[in-house]
Amino acid sequence: MRHQKRTVKLNRNAPHRRCMMANMLKALVEHERIETTVPKAKELRRHADRLITLAKKNTLASRRAALAKMMISFNPLSSKDRRDVKKGNTSSYNTDRKVMGKLFDELSTRFVSRQGGYTRIIRKENRQGDGCPLCLIEYVQ
Repeated sequence: MRHQKRTVKLNRNAPHRRCMMANMLKALVEHERIETTVPKAKELRRHADRLITLAKKNTLASRRAALAKMMISFNPLSSKDRRDVKKGNTSSYNTDRKVMGKLFDELSTRFVSRQGGYTRIIRKENRQGDGCPLCLIEYVQ
């Protein structure tokens, strides 16, 4: 029996599921709205809300936990990239650096007075090919 088993498996093995959630979390933080299937969105909502709670704490431990949750590994910048960043050109950053900045600077300050429920799921039509129900998941304003 599956009593009190919270993990939604989504017909994937554990490493695939972790990588998929990490990629979806990064995309959600970066774009603040993504389109996906309803079961994936319901599972993603759990992780996204916990990520915002970590960002609101804004400690070194919470930053490291967020890095681990989104599977971000910072590659060291080359000397040329460092010079560009000092000049103000952040195009040499990979998107992972921008995602962490956006999470801890913008999103955490947006939800300071909110006690939960940071995401919403808006249902859309079914997918043409297999009839799977689609939805938008987004951070509330």
